[in-house]
Amino acid sequence: MTEGNFVDYVKIHVSSGKGGQGSAHLHREKFIEKGGPDGGDGGRGGHVIIRGSSNLWTLLHLKFKRHARAGHGGSGSKSRSTGADGEDIYIDVPLGTIVKDTETDDVLFEITEDHEEVIVVQGGKGGLGNWHFKNSRNQTPRFAQPGMPLIDKDITVELKILADVGLVGFPNAGKSTLLSVVTAAKPKIADYEFTTLKPNLGIVEYRDYQTFVMADIPGIIEGAAEGKGLGHYFLRHIERNSILLFLIPADAPDIRKQYDILLDELRRYNPEMLDKDRMVAISKCDMLDDELKSELKVELDKTLPIKYMFISSVAQQGITELKDKLWKMLND
Repeated sequence: MTEGNFVDYVKIHVSSGKGGQGSAHLHREKFIEKGGPDGGDGGRGGHVIIRGSSNLWTLLHLKFKRHARAGHGGSGSKSRSTGADGEDIYIDVPLGTIVKDTETDDVLFEITEDHEEVIVVQGGKGGLGNWHFKNSRNQTPRFAQPGMPLIDKDITVELKILADVGLVGFPNAGKSTLLSVVTAAKPKIADYEFTTLKPNLGIVEYRDYQTFVMADIPGIIEGAAEGKGLGHYFLRHIERNSILLFLIPADAPDIRKQYDILLDELRRYNPEMLDKDRMVAISKCDMLDDELKSELKVELDKTLPIKYMFISSVAQQGITELKDKLWKMLND
């Protein structure tokens, strides 16, 4: 999936259908000049329904769909005939999508299961026909109910990607390069910061045709939890990952300090992220000779509080071992 095709935030104006008018018809036929009331009910207006789809990974199909309008209910007619219901409108979204009220920013609901359906605005109820109002005192009511009005709402559809492994690191740490090596994804790769502006997803093929999903999240900077840089725009995507793989380059001035900064940004954004399984991958280790690697290992054994390993995406070093460890963590 190319970066330009990944859309994770759209605003849509949704309108349900209004209910159909009830009928005030009086029964008439040959030899029956003054039949009783037989007006039918109006049909209900169409709903606007959000539906989950496991076949979608992005909100790209909604990028230019800024309005969703359901059909209006049909009017009732003679012989107590009910009007047709308005056409429901379905908006398909990927799993992991949150729907908010744009005006209040309140979360209305979230979609996490395939084929899960939630009505975001209900169609208006159809009006009752005049035969409902017949009684002993008024045997020929000449009135019927109008249908209930439609409902308008502005909603924000926001995707938090569902991935097994999320790559976390500072800009230019080698996350996109790793994703391009272990999956068939083709993220943008260049030697400058913030090359990746939107998350990239890739499917990692493991042994015996087994797979898991890896997500390359745009680089974190200090202050991201307060919205600095790309801020909340990408931090929300890390919330749904099962495992957080911290990627820190071997030439970093202080590997433990970088890890602490990254972890602190996640904690300040959402403390529950600290409950996820974590591992550190020291990238670009092809720049180290055996002596430097041994010295660094001694230091990391003392300072780094979680398990780590050395990898090089370019030189294909440690990639198979990394897949093995991630698969074990996912299945434990």
